[in-house]
Amino acid sequence: MQTQEKEMLFKEAMGNYPTGVTVVTTSNEKGEPVGLTVNSFASVSLDPLLVLWSIDHKVSSLDAFKKADRFAVHILAGEQQDLCKTFASKDTDRFGTCEWSISEHNLPVIADAFSVLQCKTFKQVEAGDHTILIGEVQDIQINKDKDPMLYHRRNFGPIPAKFYGK
Repeated sequence: MQTQEKEMLFKEAMGNYPTGVTVVTTSNEKGEPVGLTVNSFASVSLDPLLVLWSIDHKVSSLDAFKKADRFAVHILAGEQQDLCKTFASKDTDRFGTCEWSISEHNLPVIADAFSVLQCKTFKQVEAGDHTILIGEVQDIQINKDKDPMLYHRRNFGPIPAKFYGK
């Protein structure tokens, strides 16, 4: 099998794997907020509480995340599709389009997410054309009035009610 064909099939397989959607944020060296949409998020460990996500080496905020000692993972709520698109787009004032504040952990935290996990950077692992960032969870907020967003087949939105048999 040719490399190009493998890459195409890999993208198709992974695009058909349902995941949640997150926005990960931190501050750069100037103290400015940076963030991007991420679906490569997963739990790692309960003791200590660890999560991971990966960032493409081509992303403009790569250096900010690699130099940061903290980051916040926002598990998006089902109705935050516009926010998801904004943080996935290039050359956009991402934080100018949403409500956010600086947390007690000095991280930019976006309002109205399903959940926010504020993390201390635990380890970074170089892996192909991405860097895997592992964070130790320092603080967890959950909005129990919301449901998380779902990503499947290059579409995202709320979890369908019929998924729960409703």
